Amino acid sequence: MKTMVVHDKMQHGYRYTLSAPVGKQFHPAFKPQLTPQKMLQLGVFEGVYMRDCQKEFPKEWFTKARLAEGQPQKELNYFGVRASQPLSVWQKKGWINKEHDPRGWFQWYCRYYMGRRLGDGEDERQIKRWKAFARHASQVKKHCKQGDFSCRPRQRQALLHWAYDSRKF
Repeated sequence: MKTMVVHDKMQHGYRYTLSAPVGKQFHPAFKPQLTPQKMLQLGVFEGVYMRDCQKEFPKEWFTKARLAEGQPQKELNYFGVRASQPLSVWQKKGWINKEHDPRGWFQWYCRYYMGRRLGDGEDERQIKRWKAFARHASQVKKHCKQGDFSCRPRQRQALLHWAYDSRKF
């Protein structure tokens, strides 16, 4: 087991242990279609997510990542559209666990992927949220012809943000 110590703009001295192999031993109900590295390469969160915390994760995740130099750029998203709400909205709705993952679901997923497992019910809560997001995939499949990326691009982009590969339907 390895202990990680985080020092970035949102966390100072946060510690967690990696207790599972990288990319393995996921909860049986959690079957993401994209790795964090692939998500960053495709273009998510307008290129602004995780820019200040790259030391925490493998360098290869960022070699081809589509990251903005300054302000968010919707053009960096795979579908070229905005598909996120501000962090303040997520905080107001109680979707953020400030202790563990102040940046939200994707930060949780990156750490889970690396092998962090939380025994306080947080993993189950995040997996439940991920599963609930599948309804958007159903809507895209129902209303769009396969491969028609001009159909529901915001929904498709949002699905990418949740590790669903919306390019495949």
